[in-house]
Amino acid sequence: MKKISLIAILFFLFIAGGCNKNNSDSLILQPNYQNDLQKLADDHWDRFAEGKVNFPGGYALQIFSPVGDYFVSTGDLSSFTNRTHFRGASTTKTFTAAAIVLLHQQGKLNINHFVTQDIPGTTTPYLPDTEYFNIPFKDKITIRSLLQHRSGMFDVINTNIPDSVDQPYAGMRYVDYIIEDMGEPFHTFTITEMAQVVSENQLYADAPDQHYHYSNTGYGLLALIIERISGQRYDQFLKEHLLVPNELNETSFPYEGTDITMPEPFASSFYYFGGEQVNVTEHNVSMHVAEGNIITTPLDLSTWMRKLYTGQAGIENKYVQFLMMDCQPTYESHQYYGLGTTFTPALGYGHNGGHKAFFTAARYDPETDITFVVYTNVWDFDVMDVDLYAEILNLYDLVYDAKKMVHQ
Repeated sequence: MKKISLIAILFFLFIAGGCNKNNSDSLILQPNYQNDLQKLADDHWDRFAEGKVNFPGGYALQIFSPVGDYFVSTGDLSSFTNRTHFRGASTTKTFTAAAIVLLHQQGKLNINHFVTQDIPGTTTPYLPDTEYFNIPFKDKITIRSLLQHRSGMFDVINTNIPDSVDQPYAGMRYVDYIIEDMGEPFHTFTITEMAQVVSENQLYADAPDQHYHYSNTGYGLLALIIERISGQRYDQFLKEHLLVPNELNETSFPYEGTDITMPEPFASSFYYFGGEQVNVTEHNVSMHVAEGNIITTPLDLSTWMRKLYTGQAGIENKYVQFLMMDCQPTYESHQYYGLGTTFTPALGYGHNGGHKAFFTAARYDPETDITFVVYTNVWDFDVMDVDLYAEILNLYDLVYDAKKMVHQ
């Protein structure tokens, strides 16, 4: 059971009973941490940006808590609101996992099935039985293991293709080869295309269910499973079954290679190298369908996190708690992973995201009933070249301090 603070209970009773403006004794005021949170965000940003010339970007933080809901932003984001769009990257995986679990809940798939098995009630396998999907260990990969990053799937997005393969893209990222070497910046990458790279070269990270191995390519396969079961394109299925019912009207999932812009208003994103900044806001994200193609707002994403992990997003609570939130150790000592869900002690359940040049952390903490979304819109390569995770740890520090402030 969630612990509700005394002051939150008193405030609830005050609202339920009505407000008598003529009787000051009847007023019980909710604490307002807006100014304190703003100062906290400003201080954290000032420390991070200190001494950097021509440094772009900022922090934006949305918090839902028992003592109030707050949004603050700082740096170049200071004029933006919680309805400003940004790229949430791998927070997409919470939606993909929710879509799969919804289909499981409806009996239209079974997450314990192997991907070679037939979709319930049909003679159609979850993945096509073609040469393009001749994935190593395919008959031992379950839908659950794809969701958990324990399928052993090679990650085409984040891993260079081995030098040993007989391909023009050997030693490179496949996506970079197509966009840069082949000169196709608006190429629409398909799930079949990415699976074909794995199949043709018989690439794998590990045998299934041996170790945690993060694979965006595995999540692409989940999108294809959603499409084959529903008959709808991935983004259309999410819109109809998750976005519209939960009133997430400012969230979208670009699908085509030409979908490179964001809706207004949006936060631009920047690379930073020793005093120089590069705007990287417009980007082809078709290679990231189902694993990192989301465009959203702090308000929408916070609403989603809170609804999903409290069983109010259309996924029954038993499936959320005993499937999605059943998190196992990863190769990081402070992170655990369930079904499209990261658990970080003292922060809660949700997901991180990193995409040109956004870093995002989004969580719901059932212990405190606090939800947060925080993002920055700059990748500082002067810092990342030394410590790749430094920026996300700075976001964590901001949230740790903010949670302490509003948790009573």
